Amino acid sequence: MTQFDKRNLSMMMDFYEMTMSYGYFHQRCADMRVAFDLFFRSVPDRGGYAVFAGLEHVIEFVENLAFSDEDIDYFRQQKLFSEEFLTFLRGFHFRGDIYAVPEGTIIYPDEPLLTIVAPIIDAQLIETAILAQINHQSLIATKASRIVRAAEGRCVSDFGARRAHNMDAATYGARAAYIGGVDMTATVSAGQQFGIPISGTMAHSWVMFFEDEFTAFKNYAQLYPQTTVLLVDTYDVIHSGIPNAIRIAHEVLEPQGQRLAGVRIDSGDLAYLSKRIRTMLDEAGLTDCKIILSNSLDEFTISSLLLQGACVDSFGVGERLITAKSDPVFGAVYKLVGVEKDGVFVPRIKMSENVEKLTNPGCKDLYRIYDSHGKAVADMIAVRGEKIDLTKPFRYVDPRKPWKNRFFDGFSAVNLRRLYLREGKRIEKLPSLDEIRAYVRRQLDVEIWPEEQRFENPHRHYLDMTPDYYELKMGLLEDMRGKHS
Repeated sequence: MTQFDKRNLSMMMDFYEMTMSYGYFHQRCADMRVAFDLFFRSVPDRGGYAVFAGLEHVIEFVENLAFSDEDIDYFRQQKLFSEEFLTFLRGFHFRGDIYAVPEGTIIYPDEPLLTIVAPIIDAQLIETAILAQINHQSLIATKASRIVRAAEGRCVSDFGARRAHNMDAATYGARAAYIGGVDMTATVSAGQQFGIPISGTMAHSWVMFFEDEFTAFKNYAQLYPQTTVLLVDTYDVIHSGIPNAIRIAHEVLEPQGQRLAGVRIDSGDLAYLSKRIRTMLDEAGLTDCKIILSNSLDEFTISSLLLQGACVDSFGVGERLITAKSDPVFGAVYKLVGVEKDGVFVPRIKMSENVEKLTNPGCKDLYRIYDSHGKAVADMIAVRGEKIDLTKPFRYVDPRKPWKNRFFDGFSAVNLRRLYLREGKRIEKLPSLDEIRAYVRRQLDVEIWPEEQRFENPHRHYLDMTPDYYELKMGLLEDMRGKHS
């Protein structure tokens, strides 16, 4: 088998999902409906918000979930499963419902971002695959959003493919980075597959291949006179790279009526060099020539460069974006929250030695609360189907300070979640990638407080509960305490 053979992504699972599924099948409860919530516990980099990404590929995955004869033979070789169960798998398809916040939603810890309501086997078999998609793309989209914010309106390009963990990570990471606000990518597969604008000029090898730097620049400029961007740090930025770039501008491009589009530096003291370069270019009459900086950049180095007065028009960001190097784990989890009995979902809760691992039980709705200026002041969990009326003062519970009597007065509420799949069939149209990207930007520009977008000590977004939901959770805890103490 080669890397280009078609893969059945339905086999993307932890083996315990199959062993448990066989257990449910053996116990004759395979069709018993359950609810699982996907949520995360903390924002990477101690940030104030995250970006939800990967939903489109979760939906595509469950719509195409099926096992081939080859897959069934592989399971048979494990000598753990009955032929009756393997026959069931051979005709398997996903039969459940998917509720989720729209892709691109600004999200916070402990919120039910995606809920699977399905027969227990259906819900169990997809756990690893959906976590892999949401964890990876949400992580990269969140990192990209931070980097774009640090760039303060300057162009940001994804240069990360060669540092990604594999080819899929590069391609889907580029998609997530674009959702987070990156302007373009150097990853051709992502450009072709997702319609992301692509960019790229030359590597140091181009400059080193020719007998001297000027010849290398000249040959490139003659090939691409309308978009010439020269990499000027192969030998010596100040004494060779920029003087040769200026010669190219005057001797090769200007006679053709063209201008030098830009220069890029990928090493050295970027703040110092960029200021020297800007002066040299301006003195040569190249005030419109852009300066592009790359080399192990992230939101922290970009902020530092701008604080130092770096002269920069565009950033190329690679390994620290595509791997989210400073905090490379998103940490979304998938937990059982309800089991259907006689047509009603009975809540389930996970209790733990660690208080942060306590789950929010039951089927629920998630509301975003807005003030009169359209700013999101909090999110609120409610019992699923509970009526939320904010036309009059509405009492809520802050679970961190439940003794306080608090009200939303003069606010509005929007139920963030939508039903995307019903009984395995898509019922909600998915937005385009550009629409998702614009949705992220609109939230950050209009709805989300700047204080939540700080890199250091961001304001904590409140997650409140309706009194009914809070009482449900506390009552369930009391019941569990009595049963398991």
